[in-house]
Amino acid sequence: MKIALVTPYDYPYPGGVTQHILHLDEEFRRLGHEVKIIAPSSGDKEELAKERIIKVGSVFPIPANGSVARVTLSLRLSGRIKQILEHEKFDVVHLHEPLLPGLPATVLRHSQSINIGTFHSYWSGYRLAYFSAKPILRRFANRLHGRIAVSAAALSTVSNRFPGNYVIIPNGINLQAFSGALPPLEGLRDDKLNILFVGRLEKRKGFRYLVRAFARLKAEMSNIRLIVAGAYDEKTKRRYQNLTAEARLSDVLFLGHLSLEDLARCYASCDIFCAPSTGGESFGIVLLEAMASGKPIVASDIDGYRGLVTFGQEGILVPPKDDLALATALRRLLSDEPLRKALGDRGVAKAQDYAWPKVARRVLDYYGKVREQSGAAGFPGLRRNQPPDSFGSPLAAGGPVEL
Repeated sequence: MKIALVTPYDYPYPGGVTQHILHLDEEFRRLGHEVKIIAPSSGDKEELAKERIIKVGSVFPIPANGSVARVTLSLRLSGRIKQILEHEKFDVVHLHEPLLPGLPATVLRHSQSINIGTFHSYWSGYRLAYFSAKPILRRFANRLHGRIAVSAAALSTVSNRFPGNYVIIPNGINLQAFSGALPPLEGLRDDKLNILFVGRLEKRKGFRYLVRAFARLKAEMSNIRLIVAGAYDEKTKRRYQNLTAEARLSDVLFLGHLSLEDLARCYASCDIFCAPSTGGESFGIVLLEAMASGKPIVASDIDGYRGLVTFGQEGILVPPKDDLALATALRRLLSDEPLRKALGDRGVAKAQDYAWPKVARRVLDYYGKVREQSGAAGFPGLRRNQPPDSFGSPLAAGGPVEL
């Protein structure tokens, strides 16, 4: 089968959607399918082409959801997209955030293949945007033959505005990479207990609340360290370093963006993983990484995290923006090694269900189901030149279904 994976975001710039597509690409190709990624990118076009990535459009940073979305805003995509689709003749076009303006919506407009959309985001701003642009976006939504949400939180964002049958197929985890087999990072396995934060240093990630909680704990416990890893620039790093300096905190280590191997070693180095996000999270891939690494979790009790971590099973959930509650939960785990181990062990067991080979297989099975319902049985070449609207939406309006 020939599959296009389409993303609105700068590829391969770090991010949850990027990681999702990267792993689908790897698993699909491992199973013998032909895959190409269509994406805007700040990378070199020729180098990207060697990796089967078709670069379309320049990248512009746009503030969104307490973060920065690196997308293309070009209004001249149609001609290039039509050329690509006509030349490649994909059997399935799988669009991630398919209703976002720019690349996904343009591909969806011109695609004559079976169109699958995955909705990743959970954010009230998306609900407002979907509501405001509903008359326009409905035409695009009607061109989707299949709809996936990565979580119940992501589903709630889109389904009220664009009802239909959705399946929930979650993000996955590279179990081999985060199995805990790699040694800890040098210098981080001394007599200190390590609290790990992984993510971009953005407002919605809630790092400032973790700093306040750590300050409370540091006044009581001298043998603790806060490790900060993730993709952030020097300007942002300095701002948060100033925050820790103002609190007169020692033992806060900023590591920046890490390779996959060093990130896994970073998890292996920690005793507790902390995700203090304030909202806007649809899933929490970092939570899966911590679970697969056998680490107990302290996280905000928000929709996207609540769907993955069960209180008292793999971790402790606390109210968002509450540094006192955060400190209390961290203190409990820091002082109870058997509890840390029990939560970590249950996390490892749960993570097995999210292995990327299992998730990718569910996505492929869904492709087959949608094509069968669309009357395009046999996959190769059928209905390629017939727009989806001409044979109707195979998934009638109804409630969500989980495969």
